[in-house]
Order: sequence, then structure tokens, then C-alpha cells
Amino acid sequence: MAATDDTSEPDSPARSACPPLVEAAWLYQADQVCPEDLPMTAAQALAMGMDTPTLCELAGLPRHADPRDIRDAFEQALEELRITLPDHHLARRYALRRMAMRFTAGEVDLAELASDEWSEVRVETAEEQAFVALLPPCTCCIEYTLGVDEAAWRMQLQHAASALVSRPTVGPRF
Repeated sequence: MAATDDTSEPDSPARSACPPLVEAAWLYQADQVCPEDLPMTAAQALAMGMDTPTLCELAGLPRHADPRDIRDAFEQALEELRITLPDHHLARRYALRRMAMRFTAGEVDLAELASDEWSEVRVETAEEQAFVALLPPCTCCIEYTLGVDEAAWRMQLQHAASALVSRPTVGPRF
């Protein structure tokens, strides 16, 4: 599970307009949020006025609680709030686009982009394909495959990320 949870970045230029709990549901379904971060997300939702018994329970769980208990409470809280978990494929596309948005905002460095998990995303647009094609499978591949061309690659990646971000959004709608 990737630890790219950014539901707690209120000053982020790439911050989503959707409520933290909804965004967390999308990132959770895309395997992009760590269970230990979900109690804080629940606390943020409570502060925003959302309230259910399980949401209160989740907000009170410590970060080091059993991840299964956190997941169970999170899913139950979503159900109580009538927030539906999205399809895994759609959630992964949302997470990819979100990562591109964070990269264009300067919030993600090249090493954070390196992961073979993105090669498995079923892309549906040319912009998604162009961005994924430029992502290295691991951090060692950045130096190995790019060498002195890192600046050119960074520019191509920035262009591909900007093109992806400019497309209509995939993800929660309000």
C-alpha cells in the first residue's frame, strides 16, 4: 500500500475541493491511503459537521490500532454517511490524475513518482497513457535509464502531467 495520503494537506495547491472523507474513500479504494491516517481524516470530517457513531469511534482510534479495525470502522462510517466506495479501477485513475496534479504543483518529487504500481493502471485516455509511460518503475531506474537526460525527462513529465490535469476530472463529483 502506497503512503501517498494527502487528505491532510489543507494548504496544498493541489488540494481537492471534495470533503476529506470523500477523497479518502477514493484514495482508500485506490490503495493510496494508509489505514493509520484514517482516524485523523475521521476527526477532520467530524470537525466539518459530519457525525455518526462509527465516525466518532474511528476518530478516537489510535494510529497504531489494528489496521483491520481501522478499515472496518472506516467502511462502516462511510456506509452510515451514505458515501459509496468507488470502483477500484476508477479510483486508481483518480489517484493517478491526483498525483499528476500534485506533481505539477511541485508537491511530489521524481523519486515519489517511481513505482511499478502505476504500470498496472488501466488507462483510458491518451493523456493518462502518456503520463504513465513516463513514470519509472523504481527509483534506481531514474538514474539508470535517464542519466544526463533527467532535465529533458522532467520537462516531458511536466508536460504530460499538465495535459492529464487539464482533462475533465475523474473522481468524486459535487
